[in-house]
Amino acid sequence: MAQLKAPQGAHTKKHIVGRGVGSGKGRSCGRGHDGQKSRSGGGVRPGFEGGQMPLYRRTARRGFSNHPFKKVYQPVSLADISAHYQDGEVVSLESLKEKGIVKGFSVQVKILNNGDIDKKVTIQGLAMSASAAEKVQKAGGAVQA
Repeated sequence: MAQLKAPQGAHTKKHIVGRGVGSGKGRSCGRGHDGQKSRSGGGVRPGFEGGQMPLYRRTARRGFSNHPFKKVYQPVSLADISAHYQDGEVVSLESLKEKGIVKGFSVQVKILNNGDIDKKVTIQGLAMSASAAEKVQKAGGAVQA
């Protein structure tokens, strides 16, 4: 315990300004020379560009953005399913979370055609690519909406 020490520069003394030229922060107190920013209460509001039309008013704000409603799917490959599931098991969002293949609270999953599958699994309530569904059915599995 006696060897614990704060790192170099962790404790610095508060610099008091306006206490004479010899203090290092006297006269203009580090605010430069005259001007609006050197005065107390001086300065301009955020976004002000000296009378020039500001950027937030120059840029166009038209149209519709679907961003708040966009659905983002977490991809799961057929190789992952083949590695983690046995014959006859049901692949659902809950089982994928239990096995640690997907993580997250409100996550949406899409099964993609990456790798091969040789297990007869039932895929339940997940989005799938058409080629992945075809592979699952060829292997003897089933796809339920």
